[in-house]
Amino acid sequence: MTELPQTPVQTNTTGHTRWVRISHWIVSVSFLTLAFSGFVILMAHPRLYWGEAGNNLTPALFELPISRNHQHSGWEKAVPFFQDPASPISANRTYQIFNQNGWGRSLHFLAAWFLVVPGAVYLLAGLFTGHFRRHLVPRPGELTPRLIGQDLKSHLRLRIRSATGGPHYGLLQKCAYSGVVFLALPLAVATGLAMSPTITAAYPFLSRIFGGFQSARTIHFFASLVLVLFLLVHVVMIIKSGFRRQMRAMTFGKIT
Repeated sequence: MTELPQTPVQTNTTGHTRWVRISHWIVSVSFLTLAFSGFVILMAHPRLYWGEAGNNLTPALFELPISRNHQHSGWEKAVPFFQDPASPISANRTYQIFNQNGWGRSLHFLAAWFLVVPGAVYLLAGLFTGHFRRHLVPRPGELTPRLIGQDLKSHLRLRIRSATGGPHYGLLQKCAYSGVVFLALPLAVATGLAMSPTITAAYPFLSRIFGGFQSARTIHFFASLVLVLFLLVHVVMIIKSGFRRQMRAMTFGKIT
């Protein structure tokens, strides 16, 4: 039985450029730190709201059962501050909560700058060197239902082509990377800034853009969730396409 000739895989002996590799690893370490510290912060108050204010005594959009703080029942009798129907109230919990997240907030804020600064450098370099135009943004002729369907079927069947050792991305890869670079990451950064009291004191419009502090927090959560899902799929694709070759390309840049 005669075997069909296989299409040769395009190779790249130079791999990724140095500025891409450096920014990639700084952002990767920063993002893992942000994901860990962000989860710790969320454990302290695993409820999401919309608008400017929200607390355990107000209705939530979503409740995440990721810590004992998810329990929002078990309160002592509410006590008003003033003898006024519109007075704010206070109530103590009848159960112990997880509240050790001060270090997580400090680490989260610190790690964020190690994502923002190299991320900004990556954006500027990608625009001025033509990296985005050549490698990342899908061309108009590629965005057809037939090509998108073919690539989607291949990915669902885990038929991933071998690594080329350079920025030769498939159609779905281009769409995913473009969505992360131009939408999900900027949205996560902007909503993160909108939750900073120091930043919003100087630029209060940031919070208003997203409809309030709690709205920014909710959007920040879902943008971060998209990024975590992207990371998981990204790692699977690296393993399926040739882990050692991909790591050499992104670490040393030169493939032999």
